[in-house]
Amino acid sequence: MIRAKGFGWRHAGRKAWAVRGLDLRVERGERVLLLGASGAGKSTLLAALAGLLAADSGEREGTVEVDGRVGIVFQDPETQIVMARAGDDVAFGLENHAVPPAAIWSRVDGALARVGFPYGRDRSTAALSGGEQQRLALAGALALRPDVLLLDEPTANLDPAGAGLVRGALREALDPGTTTVLVEHRVAEALPLVDRVVVLEPGGGVRADGPPDEIFATQGDRLVAEGVWVPGRPVEPRHACAPPGEALLTAEKATIRDRLAAVDLLVREGESLAILGPNGSGKSTLALLLGGLLKPDGGRIAATAALAGPDAATPPHRWRAPALARRIGSVFQDPEHQFVTSTVYDELALGPRRTGMPDGAVRSTVDGLLSRLRLDRLAAANPYTLSGGEARRLSVATALAAAPALLVLDEPTFGQDRRTWVELVDLLAGLRDEGRGIVTVTHDPDFVAALADRTVHLRANQETL
Repeated sequence: MIRAKGFGWRHAGRKAWAVRGLDLRVERGERVLLLGASGAGKSTLLAALAGLLAADSGEREGTVEVDGRVGIVFQDPETQIVMARAGDDVAFGLENHAVPPAAIWSRVDGALARVGFPYGRDRSTAALSGGEQQRLALAGALALRPDVLLLDEPTANLDPAGAGLVRGALREALDPGTTTVLVEHRVAEALPLVDRVVVLEPGGGVRADGPPDEIFATQGDRLVAEGVWVPGRPVEPRHACAPPGEALLTAEKATIRDRLAAVDLLVREGESLAILGPNGSGKSTLALLLGGLLKPDGGRIAATAALAGPDAATPPHRWRAPALARRIGSVFQDPEHQFVTSTVYDELALGPRRTGMPDGAVRSTVDGLLSRLRLDRLAAANPYTLSGGEARRLSVATALAAAPALLVLDEPTFGQDRRTWVELVDLLAGLRDEGRGIVTVTHDPDFVAALADRTVHLRANQETL
């Protein structure tokens, strides 16, 4: 079903190969989990299997062959949503494959039901949360009844209930003959879906290949050291070393019509606050409000003198950009939404330069962040060529570059391997212990257990719990 021989790919502008010397054969109906550290080439291999690596976007070696129809779900669901209505989006692929019109809508409805999509066909795709978009993207792939299904972190942006629905759909909805290749950092949750594990060597080919139990027995310690989430290897929590300090920011009955019900919230120095709740409850909207990037329709967001000094009487959404960057750093749910330059280095330097930091201090700040977040070898790379985990670390680094007193992060651990996840948690714990305020929107229960000093739960269309 899938055959790769000596396959290699190097992205344009990169010195290192994302994948090289890869030999792989997958038979019809096999369910394969790809493992490897962030940047090991897992997403690149999926793109190659889907025929999505354009000849002018990099250098290729060897061959890749796939028999049959391929469906793919990307890390970022927005990249494959093309229509304004949910039903039309699922139907788009069927129309392009010349499925008879009389058969289209029953297949659309069936696919939406299998992934637990909570709305009807007419739901606006622009009104969907990230997790809802992911379920819609999966429905579009399943509706095609693919011979090969490629899944790149299919549950990363979902709440636990939504992730369970998607995993259940994958268990129940796939035909026995459908070949599946899955990339998933949360290995324990993925294991019931697969019967084979393939470990990729960063910049190389296949290092290990076999049944899950055999791979973890022989490779477990090495995989943990390299950043793979091996089942049964917990992470120690990072508790605060001191009580929280002064208030930095408050939300008082803050609302956004149709997106966020009234929220009362207090953010303090030296505290890590986690915002939890199901998809569609307004978590990302609340993050934008707290970050000064959105004006509330009702209620207010107010800064204290500890955060804003003489500007405390002015709401954050009215601060000038340099002042906002010095006070509040935001990390968006989609990292690419905040990239505006052509290199990783310039992306990190942009914020400090805008705040008037001297050139020497800018270089020192950027070099420190590149090293700390394992991005130093990518300084000259285009941000849009990074893997999902690398792009997430860059988005966090850009928020840190101006040294703000408050960080607001939307799903910061998405796409991270174990090593970079631990390093990111340690970094945020250190900033909290220095007195920074940390607010995180997350679906990651391990992150909450490791770092959260306090949690706030949102319910859809209701006030905070």
